[in-house]
Amino acid sequence: MPRDNPVVIGLYGVPGSGKSTLLGKLKDKLGETLFSFSEGSEVIASLVPSGLAEFQQASEDTKAGWRQAAIETIGKESAKTGRAAVVTGHVMFWREGDEAGKSVHTQGDMDTYTHIVYLDPDPRTVAAWRETDQRSRGPASVQHLRAWQDAEKTELRRLCLANGILFTSVFDMTEALDKTAAMLIDFQRHTPDHNLGCAKHHLDDILNACGSQEKLQSAIVLDADKTLAAVDTGELFWAAVARRAARRMEPAGDAGHGPLETLFSSPLGYTYTAFRQATLLYEENASRDDFDAICGEVASSVRLHPEIASLLEGLRNHRHVAAVVLTCGLRRVWDMVLARAGLSETVRVIGGGRISDGYVVTAEVKAGLVSRMRDLYGLYVWAMGDSPLDLPMMHQAHQAIVVVGQEHCRSKTMDAKLLRAIEEGGLRARQVLLPGDATPRLDTATLPLVQLTGTEFLDTVVRRRDNRDRTFHATARNAASLLTTPTRDSRVAGPSLRKEHKRVGRYLATEFLANDDVIGLEAYDITHVQGHIAIGHRIRHESRTTIVALMRGGGPMAEGVSQVLPSAMFLHAYRPDDVTVKHIKGQWTVVLVDSVVNSGKSMVEFVHRIRQLDPVVPIVAVAGVVQAQSLSSARVLGQTLEADRALSFVALRLSDNKFQGRGGTDTGNRLFNTTRVD
Repeated sequence: MPRDNPVVIGLYGVPGSGKSTLLGKLKDKLGETLFSFSEGSEVIASLVPSGLAEFQQASEDTKAGWRQAAIETIGKESAKTGRAAVVTGHVMFWREGDEAGKSVHTQGDMDTYTHIVYLDPDPRTVAAWRETDQRSRGPASVQHLRAWQDAEKTELRRLCLANGILFTSVFDMTEALDKTAAMLIDFQRHTPDHNLGCAKHHLDDILNACGSQEKLQSAIVLDADKTLAAVDTGELFWAAVARRAARRMEPAGDAGHGPLETLFSSPLGYTYTAFRQATLLYEENASRDDFDAICGEVASSVRLHPEIASLLEGLRNHRHVAAVVLTCGLRRVWDMVLARAGLSETVRVIGGGRISDGYVVTAEVKAGLVSRMRDLYGLYVWAMGDSPLDLPMMHQAHQAIVVVGQEHCRSKTMDAKLLRAIEEGGLRARQVLLPGDATPRLDTATLPLVQLTGTEFLDTVVRRRDNRDRTFHATARNAASLLTTPTRDSRVAGPSLRKEHKRVGRYLATEFLANDDVIGLEAYDITHVQGHIAIGHRIRHESRTTIVALMRGGGPMAEGVSQVLPSAMFLHAYRPDDVTVKHIKGQWTVVLVDSVVNSGKSMVEFVHRIRQLDPVVPIVAVAGVVQAQSLSSARVLGQTLEADRALSFVALRLSDNKFQGRGGTDTGNRLFNTTRVD
């Protein structure tokens, strides 16, 4: 079937390196259902009226035009048929004795190729093959062939990085067929959508396994490098590769010059293509056995932050919380690190590093997996990371924590991007300093501090989030009896009734919003009446809270809530659309206030509106009286509460009375003396 983005794979190498032989074997092994195979020279010959003889006699400009036409023809055919095209090609020709080779690639090559596989056998082997080749080959010494190969690889790496083409080389010809065939299959099917789908499938396997013993309610998602530990295991891996090359007295090549740094500082940046290229670098520089050995060497030198290790250890007996490491780095290394720490049964790893992993983890994948946990599995998600690549997943999480290390080893670009995410993107995040003497990022007002040590943080993470655990009311308390009495007295109406509703709102805010399971308190400095500085308390993130009064009945009660949160934004809303992005963006909590909830339909409509604007902002619904049946799983309000683990409900009392007021018995009419208004 036709494809918008055809896959065209170049099979390159110096003349005599076995391209044609491998092409034929690949054709036999893979067939021509998903692939087409062609010699570049044969395609050129088919386009030139008199074939290769005319081509060879043409000027260099004319040759370049035919080469361009040939690769464009291959690309168009691939797009038309949907088959991945595999074609042999050349990047340069170099006669021995000439100072440098002559490049023969065209811009059409760079515009058409999606992948290039370079055959890089030992030049002594190439020299031997050339001697027995039936085709006429010019003389070439082993030294010249080696220089030719090095020049081609250097040029191709540069061109591929600049043009978004994936590049790899194959030097062990004994496994060239199987290895190249596996890569072609991967190249043919792999796209960003396929990549995300594979990562989602792995996540599903993990969550289904975690939820087999107890239904999951929450998840904590952690980046790995410079989050779980202070080190970058990618850097450690390539340092180990360089050491091995030095012990074998071989040139370190790219491995000795920080290939990932070169890659990610190229025009590819931190894109899907860049991470796919990183996988090919690992494949190219380490066989499967070598890769495992190097990962083991790296893992043995990694020490988890004690605070992180303690947190993960504390999750061991809380099966309703899934712990997932989501890394753009090497899955194998972090599997080994967690196993050495005795955490492999508690924490699962999603990451890449090899083609066999099936996917790469990008910033977009991280965000997609966190949103899948939240929306598909209904989990309350915590996300922890240290770099700009973690910001998208933090936006999707209910709770975001930036891990801040020592200044000399942390991301230099994070501060500016983090500040932009907070100020322009509305990110709500806190920071943890690991180690504790690290300098905070930004300032602690913009990015508040949180401590992982002790039981308080762990208790918050593992807190159960069933409907009943997120419903708070004072039905059986004496305070409820006192506060309810005047609101039910038929003689109390108008200003007197509005005053009583304010009292109820003030009580509910003081008694329940101050509860850590709902919003909680934060400390701040006050000037004591005796003149010294003392510690005061207020509702957490008071100035970044929005109180929404569901008009008209919720107005007076919302004013009582506002008295306890005097710095909070206050909004009168008659319809859900009255709540706009400016009321929600960057806010830490939204408090919806109504006087009476019967079916819960109006409250649910406001909840849905807020979720359209922000999928994770904590919402607290506050009401004076709530019909108890409305909170059951058979009713829309109960279903919404069950599905949204960032929604809590606070009420003065739950009532079994299904009566709905009309005229003089309607709360809104009594509040505003409109009992006789139709």
